[in-house]
Amino acid sequence: MSPGAIALTVIFIIVVSGSALGFYAGTRHKMSLEQWTVGSRGFGPLLMWLLMAGETYTTFSFLGASGWAYSRGGPALYILGYLPLASVIAFFILPPIWELGRRHGLQTQPDFFLVQYRNKYLAAFVAVVGVVFIIPYLLIQLIGLGIIVEIASFDAIGHTQAMIVAVVLLGGFVFVSGIRAVAWVSVPKDILMVLASVTIGIAIPGIYFGGIGRMFSALAHAHPAHLLMPGSTTNLNHSWYISTVLLSALGLNMWPQCFGATFTARSAETIRRNAIVMPMYNLSLAFIFFAGFTAYLVIPGLSNGDLSMLTLVRKTFPAWMLGLLGGAGALTAMVPAAVHILTASTLFSKNLCRPIFAPAMTDDQVARLARIMVVVLSLISLSLAIFSSTTLVSLLLLGYAGVTQFFPGVVLGLFWKRVTMLGVFAGLIAGVSCATLLILSNRDPFAGVNAGFLALCLNFVITIVLSVVQPAPTGR
Repeated sequence: MSPGAIALTVIFIIVVSGSALGFYAGTRHKMSLEQWTVGSRGFGPLLMWLLMAGETYTTFSFLGASGWAYSRGGPALYILGYLPLASVIAFFILPPIWELGRRHGLQTQPDFFLVQYRNKYLAAFVAVVGVVFIIPYLLIQLIGLGIIVEIASFDAIGHTQAMIVAVVLLGGFVFVSGIRAVAWVSVPKDILMVLASVTIGIAIPGIYFGGIGRMFSALAHAHPAHLLMPGSTTNLNHSWYISTVLLSALGLNMWPQCFGATFTARSAETIRRNAIVMPMYNLSLAFIFFAGFTAYLVIPGLSNGDLSMLTLVRKTFPAWMLGLLGGAGALTAMVPAAVHILTASTLFSKNLCRPIFAPAMTDDQVARLARIMVVVLSLISLSLAIFSSTTLVSLLLLGYAGVTQFFPGVVLGLFWKRVTMLGVFAGLIAGVSCATLLILSNRDPFAGVNAGFLALCLNFVITIVLSVVQPAPTGR
């Protein structure tokens, strides 16, 4: 067999096995809206950890981190900074969110805003913002999957064909099994990702330089500025680094899919334990960086840094190893893409369509519409991914700039009884508008600071000022 055929066979076995597990996950349960979206709130510590890890460590972690280590250098290290900090924040805010969810039967992030602020238009706007900014995160997974399969198959399968097959599979098992499919497929995905990243991160520097320390010595000697700020960029300085770490740490738990995952937990204690152990998973990312820095020395001049790790693996290892890595990477893309499609479909159906356009819809009708939207959003996302040329990390930062604007409404709603609906609504509109305007006009960073973080500061100011000047809300 040719190297491409060997690699493709391994990828095929891994992807089909993972997809079959996703389809099987829902066969033992009747897929009501509650079961489809939050798994009847019965996930224990292990399944909860796998679900949250599956949502957090994605194709961005697999390709984007190594890509920025290759093309940007020092600024990429913000990724290692924000993930542990986000777990600290999760320890304090997710348990009370879960308690509120259990008490009121919440299933989505807009449900939280509806219960806290009693305004269906605010909740609907939260749903719209959530869907819009989930799309860039979903594109990361599809674009990354196309890159993985194309390179791992020795160009035998193009990235467009790979994305089409993946969208059909993940759309299918989400349609059938809901959130349980995501949790079950996370099991082989997380095992393969950790094994692959550690193996590559240790072996590649060892093969080319005799070890990780010697690789860094060679990099510091050949390109000393690459490991410092602003690295190989001109505008990603220390103020950008600090503001981006803060934005990402505050925003990680604001993704709509993270709210949904929180509501699946069996207890608040399950969530606290998950927040404590989650940073351990972050250790695997360091090995991805080692591979990216090694690639910068061994295969310089790539036009797209996101290709660096897989290109180096293809140059270094036998075909079966590349296939194993490709299969792990494919599942790493499909698991979060599945939960993004599930979440966006639920937000549209339950929190936008029903309350605003069809209040008489039953839960069963909402569930049917959500399944239809799985197909619609899959096709829309596939079309956008085929024609997108943005780097994976840039797409992620765009998503963070939007969803982090939920933070004032969530945290102030939990811990400050003085906050008002008008303050939260106005702050959210201002924050989303500011972030969108700055990013789309290519003013990110703005004055050296992450545009999304500046928008978040504006959001906080407006929310607090309007809440202070208004009469205190009653009954909340």
